[in-house]
Amino acid sequence: MPGDGLVRLRLALTAFFALDGFVFAGWVVRIPAVKEQTGASAGELGLALLGVSAGAVITMTLTGRLCHRFGSHPVTVVSAVLLALSVALPPLTHSALALGGVLLFFGAAYGGVNVAMNSAAVDLVAALRRPVMPSFHAAFSLGGMIGAGLGGLVAAHLSPVRHLLVLTLIGLLVTAAAGRELLRHEPPRPAPAPIPAPAPAPAAVFGTGDGAEAGTGSPRPSSRPSPGRPDGRPHGRTRALVVVFGLIALCTAYGEGALADWGALHLEQDLDARPGVAAAGYACFALAMTIGRLTGTTLLERLGHTRTVVIGGTTAAAGMMLGALASSVWATLIGFAVTGLGLANNFPVAVDRAGALAGPSGVAAASTLGYGGMLLGPPAIGFMADWFSLSAALTSVAALAAVAALIGWGTRRAAAA
Repeated sequence: MPGDGLVRLRLALTAFFALDGFVFAGWVVRIPAVKEQTGASAGELGLALLGVSAGAVITMTLTGRLCHRFGSHPVTVVSAVLLALSVALPPLTHSALALGGVLLFFGAAYGGVNVAMNSAAVDLVAALRRPVMPSFHAAFSLGGMIGAGLGGLVAAHLSPVRHLLVLTLIGLLVTAAAGRELLRHEPPRPAPAPIPAPAPAPAAVFGTGDGAEAGTGSPRPSSRPSPGRPDGRPHGRTRALVVVFGLIALCTAYGEGALADWGALHLEQDLDARPGVAAAGYACFALAMTIGRLTGTTLLERLGHTRTVVIGGTTAAAGMMLGALASSVWATLIGFAVTGLGLANNFPVAVDRAGALAGPSGVAAASTLGYGGMLLGPPAIGFMADWFSLSAALTSVAALAAVAALIGWGTRRAAAA
């Protein structure tokens, strides 16, 4: 594919990532209003949010196979249409049970578009031969920041029904524009490496952390699995490596889901923040993630994948302890921002590496674990909030961020052994 074609394809994919974050954030900032409308308790809301989890996790595995059969580009477009249509449904419900039902559909669309567009991005990263995956996830975070910011501004003027209907219209328009460009191109094939790289040791899943494995001139494996089955599913050793990446993604995405669904409620209920200020909590988090991901390519080229994961997890753990336990609104907002900086690049690194090993099936497997953490985290926090308190429940985000750092560090030690 010519260079200008790769540029247009990258712009189209960036638009889908931004739309995904925009729609999801628009929904999450209206959760308090939908919670009040349905009269759900924290535990009942957690169960309703489990519908998103179930729909997404079930769909993600299926989406990997659909991408292998039909291509990641058409599946991305179809899933984006379903996502735009489904976001209008939650404010039409008046019970926790009905809310859980429509969130099942919303979660299925959300899971499908995330696996499909990440699979398409992995192919493009392989063709570009640069670690640019964080830039796509930066677009997701930027879309989330804009969606949350606008949601906070219109919360006092538009009902949830009208607000989310506007998101549906925006989603369909963006999908029509970016989808045309995406459907014009086949997934690009990776540029051939002049000298084949030696096969890595089984434990060396991230590299040494010196940046060599992330540089622009190093050979990069194709996102299409070579030693896999005919249906694109990887063999045992590759699956084990993909699970390692999936665990990193799970620990990281748990924090994203927690702050998306419970950050505003923590600021409102525990710190008496106004609704507009509470919505700014997720906006601060998303802005910090955007900044971290915009600089992610440079960070990966200089530090390598291992150091990026370890430093990111440690930073996020410290930031979330501040965000969960601080007694002032401003300290909590700073904690949310530090958490966003720490978590920024761990998920893109995990999904990119899984896709490089096993193609769409690897992306699906790592994403199932990762987004499962994002979507199962909120109901888990809801139950912990009922048992203890919401601030105590949010410290679990710090704990899992630390676990991600430990997994990264342990993998590095194993590679050196």
